[in-house]
Amino acid sequence: MTAALEIWDADNHLYEPPDAYTRHLPQKYRSAVQWIQVDGHTKLMIKGRLTDTIPNPTYEVVASPGAWADYFRGINPEGKSLRELAKPIACPESFRRAQERLELLDTQRIQACVMFPTTGGMLEERMLDDIELAHAVVHAYNEWLFEEWTFDYQGRIFATPVITLPDVDKAVAELDWCVERGARAVLVNPRPVATVSGYTTSMGQPYFDPFWSRVEHHGIPVLMHACDSGYDRYSRDWEGAGAEYLPFKPDAFRTIVYEDARSILDTCAALVAHGVFTRHPGVRVGVVENGGNWVPRLVELFDRVYKKMPAEFAVPPVEQFRQHVWVNPFHEEDMTGLIELIGADRVLFGSDYPHPEGLADPADLTPEIAALERPVIERIMGANLRDLLTAVPSGR
Repeated sequence: MTAALEIWDADNHLYEPPDAYTRHLPQKYRSAVQWIQVDGHTKLMIKGRLTDTIPNPTYEVVASPGAWADYFRGINPEGKSLRELAKPIACPESFRRAQERLELLDTQRIQACVMFPTTGGMLEERMLDDIELAHAVVHAYNEWLFEEWTFDYQGRIFATPVITLPDVDKAVAELDWCVERGARAVLVNPRPVATVSGYTTSMGQPYFDPFWSRVEHHGIPVLMHACDSGYDRYSRDWEGAGAEYLPFKPDAFRTIVYEDARSILDTCAALVAHGVFTRHPGVRVGVVENGGNWVPRLVELFDRVYKKMPAEFAVPPVEQFRQHVWVNPFHEEDMTGLIELIGADRVLFGSDYPHPEGLADPADLTPEIAALERPVIERIMGANLRDLLTAVPSGR
């Protein structure tokens, strides 16, 4: 069956080289992003603070694709740590460069993929107190990405430039810059947005309407990939010390917080409750590598709140969500239940290749997908993402 499928993978990753965020960074910001040596290991330091969120940020050696897949299915009878399960390999050129990745896609029987950064998801949290720096680093990365990968490589690899939102005028200018260079989707981290006041706020507030209006004008989807959302602050409320997001360090309570997917649930709730989709009905959002188990909880919350205060919503919140949001569930989750909630045309396939928690062979159907009807499989494995990325923009 898989040979005849046209597969569009919503979740692929590149591994950034050390200069991805500094090659094009203006000199006055260079001291804020540095590489240092710690006990013989190269580490990333941002604004004088060492980060271990990604223990090996040079990616010279990486974990084998799919090495943790059983762990995330709950199959770990020996209780091994992620490090013990990692099966390290030298980083192949196909994880670093566009042409080699295209050749790998042919081998994997993948028609097209969306390409996300790996380090990129943890940077914004470390620059909350320096909005100017955050925008400068994001643009430097986007310049590097365009130079090395382009944003649309032969109509098959769609690398996602990053947009950070604190300065809305700069966010709009960055969006325009990316679209002018062929971007088919942009990445916005699902998290509260920093403000000059030192507080954070929702990206759904009217202050950000110029950005969402421009997104609607360009007809480009906004993708929201799992990231360091800053939600470790809630773990610290309960467990005290430990200021850093460490997703690969065993910690039962933090794992419960992460598994609950609170950051993406809150982000989607904010987009609906703060009126983004009613003020900008052409906006489309794709949620990637955040799973789908949070969707039933959000739908139930939407229904419950709408019954209590229907006048607060121009359009029922569940209807807004189903119309404007596409979801990429984790490969081990209940696919049928998600389809029943939001419809088969809103579910995306993503392998998370080449990360260890993803699939080693993306074209091999998981049991959850193989059990579906053929037309549904075709939509999830390819057509939904293809349509999301290639829809004719009304504003161009």
